[in-house]
Amino acid sequence: MSGAADAASNSGTTPVRTGLEFDEAALAAWMGANVQGFVGPIEVEQFKGGLSNPTYKLVTPAKAYVMRRKPPGQLLKGAHAVEREAKVLTALDGQGFPVAHVHGLCEDADVIGTPFYVMDMVEGRIFWDAAISDADNSERAALFDAMNATIAQLHSIDYRSAGLGDYGRPGNYFGRQIARWSSQYREDEEAGRDNTMDRLIEWLETNLPADDDETSVIHGDFRIDNLIFHPNEPRVLAVLDWELSTLGHPGADFAYHAMMYRMPPHIVAGLLGTDIIQMGIPTEDEYLARYCERTGRASMPGYDYYVAFNFFRLAAIFHGVKGRVIRGTATNSRARERVAALPELIALAWKQAQRAGAR
Repeated sequence: MSGAADAASNSGTTPVRTGLEFDEAALAAWMGANVQGFVGPIEVEQFKGGLSNPTYKLVTPAKAYVMRRKPPGQLLKGAHAVEREAKVLTALDGQGFPVAHVHGLCEDADVIGTPFYVMDMVEGRIFWDAAISDADNSERAALFDAMNATIAQLHSIDYRSAGLGDYGRPGNYFGRQIARWSSQYREDEEAGRDNTMDRLIEWLETNLPADDDETSVIHGDFRIDNLIFHPNEPRVLAVLDWELSTLGHPGADFAYHAMMYRMPPHIVAGLLGTDIIQMGIPTEDEYLARYCERTGRASMPGYDYYVAFNFFRLAAIFHGVKGRVIRGTATNSRARERVAALPELIALAWKQAQRAGAR
């Protein structure tokens, strides 16, 4: 959920952090056997981001690669599933979708200590603020259109023919997600309950959309700073960070992306309060209409519900951060800022529900 304020802490590389080192000679030997065209030696750096699954830049005389691995230590079942990431990247690459090409997956923990995969290093531009403040108006409009085209392309892929029929549970997406996040919220007794949050959950549960069974591959965290754009063209070269991807409702995935229109930039990267017309940014209605056109929809009747759901999900995540802060287990440097923003975020979430018809 990083925005402009996170850019300095998440961009660039550093020396490999203590505790996340590995046998570089063993990695080079594996790459020699599994990565076509690989020629060593390699120099290893670690990206500042990628705290969930440590991410490394591998520099060779000919080119650079990226490696993502599971972190060392005891892990929760199903967490840090680099195997899933490699699977979806490979499948989408085969469909012509812009992702980094995966050269190989190693599930043998004996090689460097944990499973990992190696993919191409994609060079380009990453924008950290939703308003793309360092672009001119014509380029900004074209960049927004490129984002729109990319998420529409993702949701138009036939996940079964792409080999992703078992990538998640089709159908009942909102029902399952609301149950998951509301349960997590209610069970965190130390973080406490909020009357507005309780009211929001009740409304979401009793107003599930009629099209809850619509299914596509969804990214789960599709936002501007998870995209690499061409250095000179308004074109997406690669979509990053597939940790939250699954089979789910495409409207929910699009609404998460478009949530930027209703989100203040001080909570997460957002456009609320920005003069988007003056900056050449399409309006929310225009952006939604263009997505619908690209995906063959006449309209998206449940859109406001989808946005309310995504505000709720984000509020539930921040509520979880509050619990970790209280217990002293929060590791993110911005955890206390997110806790401070939680009441405002809950109020914003209820406002979205009201736009969708809540009373």
